Amino acid sequence: MTQLAVHIKHAGKVYNVTLDPDLHPNVFKEAVYQVTGVPPDRMKVMIKGGILKDDTDWKKVAPKAGQTFMVIGAAGELPKPPETPVVFLEDMDESEMAQVLSMPIGLKNLGNTCYMNATVQAMRAIPELQIALSTSSPLDVLPKALRELYNNMSRTTESVVPLTFLTILRQAVPQFAEVDRSKSGMMAAYAQQDAEECWTQILHALKDVPGIDAAGSSISGKTFVDQFMVGEMRRELKCDEAQDEPPTVSVERVLKIECNISGTTNFMHTGIMDALNQKVEKNSPSLRRDAIYTQTSRMSRLPSYLTVHMVRFAWRRDVERKAKIMRKVKFATEFDALDIVTPELKEKFTPVSRRLKEIEKERFERRKVRKRTKAALSTTPAPPPTVPDSAMSVDEPTADSSGTPGELEEESVYRSRELTELEGLVDPSLKDDFGCSLTGLYDLVAIVTHKGAQADAGHYMGFVKSNVFHGSKSTEGATSSLERSAIDEDDENWYKFDDDKVSVFPKDKLGTIDGGGEDSSAYVLLYKSKSLA
Repeated sequence: MTQLAVHIKHAGKVYNVTLDPDLHPNVFKEAVYQVTGVPPDRMKVMIKGGILKDDTDWKKVAPKAGQTFMVIGAAGELPKPPETPVVFLEDMDESEMAQVLSMPIGLKNLGNTCYMNATVQAMRAIPELQIALSTSSPLDVLPKALRELYNNMSRTTESVVPLTFLTILRQAVPQFAEVDRSKSGMMAAYAQQDAEECWTQILHALKDVPGIDAAGSSISGKTFVDQFMVGEMRRELKCDEAQDEPPTVSVERVLKIECNISGTTNFMHTGIMDALNQKVEKNSPSLRRDAIYTQTSRMSRLPSYLTVHMVRFAWRRDVERKAKIMRKVKFATEFDALDIVTPELKEKFTPVSRRLKEIEKERFERRKVRKRTKAALSTTPAPPPTVPDSAMSVDEPTADSSGTPGELEEESVYRSRELTELEGLVDPSLKDDFGCSLTGLYDLVAIVTHKGAQADAGHYMGFVKSNVFHGSKSTEGATSSLERSAIDEDDENWYKFDDDKVSVFPKDKLGTIDGGGEDSSAYVLLYKSKSLA
């Protein structure tokens, strides 16, 4: 159903608004609020047969273009417009556009919504998600709202007010509409929520978004989440007290792997292995009593995007509430996942992962040579007049080993050869599973952090590696290709998203969000599988 231009009448005045019958009634109420100042919770919109409710079906109302709705309710303060006019990209000249494209935009905090803002920004580090949303039609309400939010974020130079997406998120997940009534004497406000739960709920809402092929076209039979975000976990339970009892094996689909944090956990890898190797107590059919079992879990499928959940919030029975684990845990910017996979999958990964590590060292050495060459050329005086070829000695060298021009070929030549070699090492079964990791090696691309000592309060922020944005812009969101190798690999800086405040965050400061105090601690980490190119 298409959007409708309708009118609303409030306090003797008539306003023009847009009504989208495909969206929730609360979205229309938010649009009314924007022009009247009547808060949705105090608003009554008169429709045929009564009052517009949260569960009203627009199809039964059958609104028409040009229709007028009566609105009843006391107005409050109108939403404040942006301090500076919004300028769209298509209205900028080249210099203005270059400046804007170098820095992504933030999201306004609408009252304890930092958990959502940080999550949305971190998920924006997945260009394949935006491709899947843009090529899929029709979409469910929440995926459609996320698509529109990302579209708005890519078209403006000012911070975006994510009101429509927030309204639909709260309707889809009522938990996020909880009100904090703990502060007596104060007006009730929406409660702070958990960013990891928001991450999980948004992915669940995307479960029906169709997948894409290597060209970025929508396909049937697979979903985006299944392709790029879901892993498979194989769990084996073996009874410690009855060695003759056959082990129990199960396989489940997982959206994340967990990093348990104990009093001795110092590194993410240790916490992950503790979560994968556990002792559990359950009833033994052979012993006919409860017994101790060893549970060993390993990934039998790794997705292109691997989510790691730092389990920083735990239930404390002594105080009957959730508490934050403040311990400092160092996370990896490059993650070798071969230790957490099944032996069968490790065997498939080993040839290509081993060679890719060698190639990355070779690429690093080439970059150093090119840097030295560039620096030498920038400081070398102008060359003397050209000597005729006839005057040159036949034994005179044309290049030396220090990296003078002509020693290295164009980088694209090396990348093309490397890509051909690596593709020949990839296991055929992995090639057939588009969206899985081909290497088992990952780069960290996004982080959601939590600041504060309390689990149900504090502040969330998002961090995204800067070349993720620059790379996706240069390729218009295309999936990995040889052209993407042209991205400046020395750009290791990050962007920090503190709601509507966006700033550059140097790589050497990543250690400050390892935790260990009330300042920001890494909570949700998003890793992207290393590409072959």
